[in-house]
Amino acid sequence: MPSTSRPAPDPPNGAEEEARRPVGHQVFPSPPGDGAGPPALVIHLAFFLLLGSALARYVQRHGDQPREPAVLALAGALAVLYVVGRRTAAGTPRTTASATTREAGPGRPPLPALLWLGAIVAVWAVLVALAPSFAWCAVPLFYTALRTLPTRAAYTLVALFTAFVVVAQLRLADRVEVDLVVGPPAVAVLATAVFTHMDRQAARQSALIDDLVRTRRELAATERREGTLAERQRLAMEIHDTLAQSLSSQRMLLQAAERVWVTDPERARAHVGTAAAIAESSLAEARRFVHDLAPADLAEGGGLEAALRGLASRESTAERTVTCLIDGAPGPLGLPDRVQSALLRIAQGALANVREHSGATRAALTLTYLEDQVRLDVADNGRGLDPAALPERAAGVRGHGLPAIRARVRQLGGALTVESAPGDGTVLSVAVPLHPAAPSTPETTAP
Repeated sequence: MPSTSRPAPDPPNGAEEEARRPVGHQVFPSPPGDGAGPPALVIHLAFFLLLGSALARYVQRHGDQPREPAVLALAGALAVLYVVGRRTAAGTPRTTASATTREAGPGRPPLPALLWLGAIVAVWAVLVALAPSFAWCAVPLFYTALRTLPTRAAYTLVALFTAFVVVAQLRLADRVEVDLVVGPPAVAVLATAVFTHMDRQAARQSALIDDLVRTRRELAATERREGTLAERQRLAMEIHDTLAQSLSSQRMLLQAAERVWVTDPERARAHVGTAAAIAESSLAEARRFVHDLAPADLAEGGGLEAALRGLASRESTAERTVTCLIDGAPGPLGLPDRVQSALLRIAQGALANVREHSGATRAALTLTYLEDQVRLDVADNGRGLDPAALPERAAGVRGHGLPAIRARVRQLGGALTVESAPGDGTVLSVAVPLHPAAPSTPETTAP
């Protein structure tokens, strides 16, 4: 039997994992270059452009000074450290650093990131002390500090960078000018504001991803619950319309055989034979039910018409005669399998109610094909009933008959009509489209 449970949601991506981290844990992103987005690439390009231009300026103007080898070595070391930081965190492969998610608890970045950033800052500071033209390399390093350190520590390091840049610019100019003092702090504030805005946008995106993941999980759980309930309802109707009705018929036949076992052996044997035939049919139904196939009568071939005639023949006994009348033909396309199966189950349920509750001596099945719909009428001459007292839902152990019929008609987008009065028999009519598109709930009950 096919399962109705929905497929589990797709595994969350890295951003979704980020969104589900516990509140209070600060996640420290990887060093510069770990991100592959355009902003990170721009930062990296800007760093190397500033480093290269400062190195060219120094060589052009101070190439004959004794400190040139040291400056060149420090510039090369800074470039190597930056490149190494893109791939690793202090010697840790990038894949391993990503796997650990760089999460070291609240307010404390991982040690490899601290060591790497400390080396970058130390080399840059010494380089600026020897050659002030390298000071503007600090601007891309703002990004590095803000990405690596907790907020307060990052702001402190940015302020230190800014002070170094101001001092370096004043050394280069040999005079105090307002723009040299105000410019670097303004750039630092702007860079920090841009990063903070981007960081907040990322936090909002993470929150949205978290909500999306939670909503998807809740939706999947709801769909699974609805599928489970629908499957239970389907199983309840199938069991009622097949096994339960069959067992009820066998019990009634065996009880009747027991009553006349001594006085009328022939009749008793006939009852037992009929019960055996019903048991054989029920066994076939049970096997097909387990494999979720069509009803046994339909699987044998002949279509709905043959299945209804067979049902009428089995329901006919010495006490009750059941006839079957077919009016019209289904057309070249025929009836969909689900319509045939549902109409047969409806007929089985209706005749079970006739057998168990009506006390009728005659019953008739009538299948009528119209232009755009098919009608099934089940009439009997029994004691009748009050349509207003019919249950809307299953009640108790034996209350699935009419509610199950209503549910099947609703699934087919058809209409159910019950015409009856106490002492005047009952006519149950079902009309469904020849090719139903979507279920609906039209239903009328006539006195």
